[in-house]
Amino acid sequence: MRARLLPLLIVLMAGVLLALGFPLGASVAAQQQQTVVIDRIDDTARFASLAQFVTARGPGSRVATTDERLETLRQELQRYHAVYGIRAGVFYRDGRMMATAPDDWPLPEQGDVRDTFAQALYSRPGHDPDQVWPWQDGRLVVASSVIRDGDVVAVVVTDSPTGQMRAKTLRGWLWIAVGESAAMLVAVGAALRLTGWVLRPVRVLDATTHDIATGRLKSRVAPSGGPPELRRLARSFNEMADHVEDVLEQQRAFVADASHQLRNPLAALLLRIELLALELPEGNAEIASVRTEGKRLARVLDDLLDLALAEHAEAELRLVDVGELTADRAAAWRPLAEDKGVRLHQRTPPVTAWVDPVALSSALDAVIDNALKFSPDGSEVSVAVDATGTRSRIVVTDAGPGLTDEELGRVGDRFWRSPRHQNVQGSGLGLSISRALLAPGGGTIDYARREPHGLRVTVSVPRSRDGG
Repeated sequence: MRARLLPLLIVLMAGVLLALGFPLGASVAAQQQQTVVIDRIDDTARFASLAQFVTARGPGSRVATTDERLETLRQELQRYHAVYGIRAGVFYRDGRMMATAPDDWPLPEQGDVRDTFAQALYSRPGHDPDQVWPWQDGRLVVASSVIRDGDVVAVVVTDSPTGQMRAKTLRGWLWIAVGESAAMLVAVGAALRLTGWVLRPVRVLDATTHDIATGRLKSRVAPSGGPPELRRLARSFNEMADHVEDVLEQQRAFVADASHQLRNPLAALLLRIELLALELPEGNAEIASVRTEGKRLARVLDDLLDLALAEHAEAELRLVDVGELTADRAAAWRPLAEDKGVRLHQRTPPVTAWVDPVALSSALDAVIDNALKFSPDGSEVSVAVDATGTRSRIVVTDAGPGLTDEELGRVGDRFWRSPRHQNVQGSGLGLSISRALLAPGGGTIDYARREPHGLRVTVSVPRSRDGG
């Protein structure tokens, strides 16, 4: 869930920062250009004041120009061009040069310079130059009118390079990028904390649900932080778990009590059957059938009582050499395997695990008994021990008829037996008892087909005390 929630928050925050960053970047570029334009307007206004009295009448007049003032204007334009690299010129109304820097800079016939000159010629306020972006090699043209006696007698034009302005814009954008990167890091950190705070109760609830699903019914959700809705959910979950535990406890108590109460009448019934058999001819089929069914019923009651006790028992975990324990159980079943003509092969290297040895021994007995029960004469049953990561495994394989995919989904259910094996002795509770014995300690039993035929049963127990 966090893997889906966190990217969503990051994308949203990145979108907000970009939505703020682009207008801010455009504002920085516009501010830099506006600063340059204002400076050029001030410069052209100063040159216009110098050019205002250069001529007594205007272009075409026979009155000589004021050489001293014209020379001063030219020197100012030359120094301006030398210092700033900006082309500047004063042009009469008809486009002839009054003074320019550099000296050979004429008024173009068309283009931005000509358009700006035409606007200033009629004393119209010039429009703001188009925005020059850092990736463009544009120039800024600004013009001011030279007015004498209310008439425009000339126009001052400046044509500025934009390299320095674009460099400042880039530096401004760099600072914006640095700021937004820092803000993004802070936002990611805040998102991590936020998702952790929101999802911590969910993780605790998930872990507790897994514990209860694997048989540790005493597990509960510990009080933790998070949104109020999740805290209420945790309290409701604990109440539900308490109710489920009570119901299961009542069920176990009923099964245990019923099994125990039925044992005595059944024992008396079996005794009466044996006494009745003494009055009948030897080998009576009906008496033999009744005796067999009675003994089967006794086994079912014993298994029900064992199952109820297994589900109620607490695991007594200790560090156990699984290889040694498995070897002992395999040795105990070897005589039966030899009687059936089945080879019992074992590979039990030293492997440790935290497990209840009584529970593991009972589970192995059920699994090995099941493997020998369905293995044909001359086949082999293999018992192998290994360790993978945080789990120790005991793998029991046989060469019996195996199970179908549908049957694999039901194996281990209470009282379930394959329809193909109804004639094999058993109550259908052995593997359920094994699962109930292993669950409190974090153990599991898994079933799979063994090719070309047979069954592969894997008993897995944790190698660490915390059940990892």
